[in-house]
Amino acid sequence: MEKYITTPIYYLNGLPHIGHAYTSILGDVMKKFEQMRGNSVYYSTGTDEHGQKNQHSIEASGLSAEEFLKRQSDNFKNLFVDLGIDFDYFVRTSKPEHKKIVQEILQNIYDRGLIVKKSYEGLYCEGCEQFKKKSDLDENGCCPDHKVAPKAISEENYFFKLEPYRQWLIEHIKSNPDWIQPAKYANEVLGMLKEPLEDLCISRPKSRVWLGVELPFDKDYVTYIWFDALVNYISTLNYGHNPDFDKLWANSNHLIAKDILKPHCIYWPIMLHALNVAPVKHCFVHGYWIGEGGVKMSKSLGNVVDPVEVVNMLGVDALRFYLINNMTLTGDSQISIDLLKQGYKMLANNIGNLQMRVLKMVQKNLEGKVPSKAGMNADDKKLVNDIADRFTRIYSQEMSLETVSELADSIVKAGDATNAYFAANTPWVLAKDPAQRERFEAVVYTTLDALRLIGCAMYPLTPSTAKKIERSLGCCDEIKAEFKAMGLIEGSNVEVGDPLFPILEEK
Repeated sequence: MEKYITTPIYYLNGLPHIGHAYTSILGDVMKKFEQMRGNSVYYSTGTDEHGQKNQHSIEASGLSAEEFLKRQSDNFKNLFVDLGIDFDYFVRTSKPEHKKIVQEILQNIYDRGLIVKKSYEGLYCEGCEQFKKKSDLDENGCCPDHKVAPKAISEENYFFKLEPYRQWLIEHIKSNPDWIQPAKYANEVLGMLKEPLEDLCISRPKSRVWLGVELPFDKDYVTYIWFDALVNYISTLNYGHNPDFDKLWANSNHLIAKDILKPHCIYWPIMLHALNVAPVKHCFVHGYWIGEGGVKMSKSLGNVVDPVEVVNMLGVDALRFYLINNMTLTGDSQISIDLLKQGYKMLANNIGNLQMRVLKMVQKNLEGKVPSKAGMNADDKKLVNDIADRFTRIYSQEMSLETVSELADSIVKAGDATNAYFAANTPWVLAKDPAQRERFEAVVYTTLDALRLIGCAMYPLTPSTAKKIERSLGCCDEIKAEFKAMGLIEGSNVEVGDPLFPILEEK
């Protein structure tokens, strides 16, 4: 089966932060998870290069629009490469091929009378690049996300009618309970749909915003940034010109943060419905990363987590594992340098130290070769069978936020169980007694086989570490979701190598 995974495309007026890193790492984890299950995956991420915020940043930079956009987009692209994110397509909405499809879609719905021009007066939040109703604002009349009062704007614009599709969307959500996940966000959208939907303003006058896709039917306007940006999910697949579009779109999956729920789960499905295109198959919604103690991250507070700093300090895989293992499914999650260090030490103790201890034991006592499993008893077999069964069950499921969260948790639990087994069976004592040779070999084999299973399961989250574990055990084949207990080949050479998670140098 061929699947399609997307992240949001990110505003590039600032540097990439931990939220951007998380969503795109999550997409990569899902891609690798599905590839291990034997599915082919097409994965896109990228940058949103239009709109008023980006325009103001260009004007302040002293660079040409082209120079600024490329520099900023490369900041995201290069970081994602450094984070081991294996995207198939990097979106840039300034590309001519994207603009062409946006204009084709606009012309299509305009010709069918679905877009009208009218005067409008409203409250405009530049941070959101959206018009706001008074009910959207906090008690101080400010945008709750940007803490700034929106400006009153009166101008003539083009509008796309949403209300005629409201009942269809309500029915779609109710008849497809797994469309928006977790379910709490589906309920939020249904709450938004209780009242009639206002027409969506899909243009901005060039006198105010010049950075955007020009309307094909009026040269004095550019396309509203959300209408433009949402189209990336199908322009990436060359919508309207790709005979295989329907096949890939049928298994499409969006990853988004909760702050962009309304555009993705109201505007976007209605836009698609107007084009006679089915909604995305799944929309996975996650919360925010906030500072330790529940304090929102802020540069002024000095609690912002820079993904580049984390990678330089802890490495890519420690960051990837922490993000997947610590994002809660129903709310926001905490992150800080101290919490990341705790996560690193957990991996070092749970997996790294165990692997190093048992490999050195093999090198010292077994000539560097995987021992015989002939002496394995019922408890030995239960450990590896339980681990194999748990991972087999997880990998039998389709990717979802719940699945990848369960995978991370199961890796930690499998490591805990293997460490407890290793400690309880004291192989360092058995190694000194020739009469216990068969038992010693069985305990070492059991531990190595458990590590093999754990390493294989870790691949989507920590690809580099997973490969190191498998190579250290003499398993150099492609990593697949095949969890056969006692599958480690006796007599294979093991390699001790460098520690998976070296001791941190505290400054």
